[in-house]
Amino acid sequence: MALSIFDLFKIGIGPSSSHTVGPMKAARRFALQLQRDGRLAATARVVVHLCGSLGHTGRGHGSDRAILLGLLGEEPETIDPETIPQLLESVSGGEIRLLGRHAVALDPRRDLMFHKRRQMPEHPNGMRFEAFDAAGTELAGTAYYSVGGGFVLEPDAPHGARIVADATTLAHPFASAAQLLDLCRENGTSIAAIVRANEHAWRSDEDIDRGLLRLWGAMQTCAARGIAAEGELPGGLH
Repeated sequence: MALSIFDLFKIGIGPSSSHTVGPMKAARRFALQLQRDGRLAATARVVVHLCGSLGHTGRGHGSDRAILLGLLGEEPETIDPETIPQLLESVSGGEIRLLGRHAVALDPRRDLMFHKRRQMPEHPNGMRFEAFDAAGTELAGTAYYSVGGGFVLEPDAPHGARIVADATTLAHPFASAAQLLDLCRENGTSIAAIVRANEHAWRSDEDIDRGLLRLWGAMQTCAARGIAAEGELPGGLH
């Protein structure tokens, strides 16, 4: 299987790719699907079920906040962390604007349900999003699975229940750290040079540099924000 460096390093809100980034992507995808299907305007209420591991530890990983942000139309890679408190404040009062436009009823205490003993069939990190009209009739119901690394599967979609391995041919394929080190010795070069040569299968040097600098900038910004912040970390340990 071919794996890009940009599959390994991704920009997104924390603390978890599976419990925060994945649910945020799923929520946005659901809202966009309502729009594509012409059901957004008729939606009056949204309910979300978080099951299995998401039901057990979702609150501690910010899954509920991530879902609200996704329903608002925000994306993990592009959201400005400084705006998150204001965005979440806009949900108070039992109402949320799907994709930032269409107001529907959603009370997080009632409509974001954490099911600790309910397991969905495909994966421990299961979610179900439901949209209802003003009469309480279900307009749409979609299951999603957050399978790690920010990847989200939608089993009811074509090929949605599996991740298809990338079969791209690489200049220096390897399947273990030992094989990677052997390639370095054989070619008289560094790990970085081997990985860059493989990355050329997908993008140019200019695009590689641009993407790496964006990742580096995000890391630096996160570090600076953490150093400047005061107070307690989120969570019950205080």
